[in-house]
Amino acid sequence: MGVRKRQMAERLKAEKKQMAFAKLNNCPTSPRKMRLVADLIRGEGVEKALAILRFNPKEASRRLEKLLLSALANWEAKNEEANVEDAELFIKEIRVDSAGMLKRLRPAPQGRAHRIRKRSNHVTLVLESNNNMES
Repeated sequence: MGVRKRQMAERLKAEKKQMAFAKLNNCPTSPRKMRLVADLIRGEGVEKALAILRFNPKEASRRLEKLLLSALANWEAKNEEANVEDAELFIKEIRVDSAGMLKRLRPAPQGRAHRIRKRSNHVTLVLESNNNMES
């Protein structure tokens, strides 16, 4: 039993070495707007995803482009001997979760007040290598 556990742990460690992730917390964009852009790049290769984000006019795409470049740098730091082009990196997972809201009041007719919810989000991006490189 101990041998099988050790083998499983070694395999998981090798798989984790080929993955990298980056997080963007408390981004002041509504999660709904961010998901529109995140859905465009989910499952795509890194080069194609960067091209999509670079030419997308939405503000969320600028933030996701920086996040993707950060995840790419994290992968390079983890795998110093590997080449990015040979690794065939792709976006395994991109998750947009709701974060805290700033609640504001706006004057409304007849002395009333309407609540304005300024939403923000958390984005988690996971990169993985397509081919199995032996290190």
